[in-house]
Amino acid sequence: MTAIDENMVSGFHAIEAVLAKDPNAIRRILVVGERRDSRMHNLVQRAREQGVRVETADRRAVTRLAGDQAHQGVVAECHSVAPSTELDFEALWPTYNQPLLLVVDGVTDPRNLGACLRSAGAADVDAVLIPKRSNAPLSNVVRKTASGALEDLLIVQVSNLARRLDWLREQGVWIVGTDVESTHPYTDIDYRDSVAIVVGGEQRGLRRLTREKCDHLVTIPTPGRVSSLNVSVATGVILFECLRQRGT
Repeated sequence: MTAIDENMVSGFHAIEAVLAKDPNAIRRILVVGERRDSRMHNLVQRAREQGVRVETADRRAVTRLAGDQAHQGVVAECHSVAPSTELDFEALWPTYNQPLLLVVDGVTDPRNLGACLRSAGAADVDAVLIPKRSNAPLSNVVRKTASGALEDLLIVQVSNLARRLDWLREQGVWIVGTDVESTHPYTDIDYRDSVAIVVGGEQRGLRRLTREKCDHLVTIPTPGRVSSLNVSVATGVILFECLRQRGT
């Protein structure tokens, strides 16, 4: 894909989500001229009402801009996603009450990262922490996969993840990491207090230093032939166990 493709969100559902959450994130929307059904009409009308520029293009141009994403005849060119800073996060910290945090360490596939963020948005986590390096960038592939969660979540870019985990522990947050080699099922942990769930990359899992900063390492038992879950699936399983225990 070209550099501009990374700024493109494709398809009705993803574009409607951005329009609903943050229309200012969209530079322009391009639509295939020959598609004139009611869904396209409603999307174009809504975009123009919110001050978003809409242009007509031929199907080949829209397909080129969409890259490998299915576009349904419509693409949106968006501004780059800008995460919050650690200073922003620290300023907000006094407003939290027993926060639920997600830490994503080394997830390099943008679709996996987007799916993790979608689970975080569904679970209403207070913040997601990601390292500046070793993670997939917050591209619009991530935005599309997250299905609107990117506009709702507080996503904090962290310079030194190990140091930030130390800071969280000083604030009374329990750090719970996922590790397929752990012997402790994820259901054995009490998630009702302030807690940060730490998930690792697709291949190597948690980095050594990150693992050492965890108070608990847990696993999700898999009795079937598949020995482990995709990182985004594991993220959802544990976050919703947190919600179950908290009665929400």
